[in-house]
Amino acid sequence: MEKLSLLDYQEFSEERFTKRVVFKKGESTVFLLNFMPGQELPKHTHPGTEVFILTMQGEGTFTIDGSEVKAGANDTVHVTGSEELSYKNSGSEPVTLYVMLNKIPDERFAQNI
Repeated sequence: MEKLSLLDYQEFSEERFTKRVVFKKGESTVFLLNFMPGQELPKHTHPGTEVFILTMQGEGTFTIDGSEVKAGANDTVHVTGSEELSYKNSGSEPVTLYVMLNKIPDERFAQNI
């Protein structure tokens, strides 16, 4: 059993969004993405996995296969590994996204940046 505080993983940078890995177990990982207003996650896919995202705080816009989806605190989004995903903090406050990949497609997805 492990108990952690997500507050320890909410680290923001004026330079770019941050990614902080909370758990990496087997083929699954959980991490937080932290965005200051205007910061963006470029479009990408997650081959071979399912992606579950919870907006913990703030508001922003996902673009999933070209369609915009606005999400605020306590909204959750699921995308398949083949769907193209990007994100922008389009609000005026910091955003934290809780992300779970149920199968890590490769080691790049389980590293802090």
